[in-house]
Amino acid sequence: MSPPKHIIAGVDEVGRGCIVGPVIAAAVILDPAQPIAGLTDSKKLTAKKRELLAITIRQQALAWSVARAEPSEIDSINILQASLLAMKRAVQSLSIQPSWVKVDGNQYPDMNYPGETIIQGDLLVAEISAASILAKVYRDNEMSVLDALYPGYEFNKHKGYPTKLHKEKLNILGVTEQHRRSFAPVKQMLTHS
Repeated sequence: MSPPKHIIAGVDEVGRGCIVGPVIAAAVILDPAQPIAGLTDSKKLTAKKRELLAITIRQQALAWSVARAEPSEIDSINILQASLLAMKRAVQSLSIQPSWVKVDGNQYPDMNYPGETIIQGDLLVAEISAASILAKVYRDNEMSVLDALYPGYEFNKHKGYPTKLHKEKLNILGVTEQHRRSFAPVKQMLTHS
């Protein structure tokens, strides 16, 4: 089967507001012959529904990839640049080269692909919705790994966001090497310790 002439990749990232772990981006090229029902912004789906959709996306998409920027990169170039870098890495890792890239938000990564930014793209564009679901499932799974590696921080509960619970655990247990040192709650702890 020859690929469609106009190949659209959707790109989204997750974890920008977290204070621990990487920012994760995904890029997805859907198969126009196999539309996937139920795609929407990953935040509007239950964890179970996201998991099931992620399996379907990985099975039916023409191409998909997940990429990341590490906490050290976030601290060195800032969260916006790290998010754009993760998105660029995701697009470059696709097994099929897209002819057009649709990026969630209002900032386009520095890459040699034509495309556009779409505010609320994860709600409006199937390819971006699919990318947001893959990125979210991947990052949540990563938080489960951190939860096992760093018992007591309860990463499974807050997923790395600066919730009251996370800040309490940070105060009791201290900063891990996975925490983003340039983010206010972590920075304040490091300057007071």
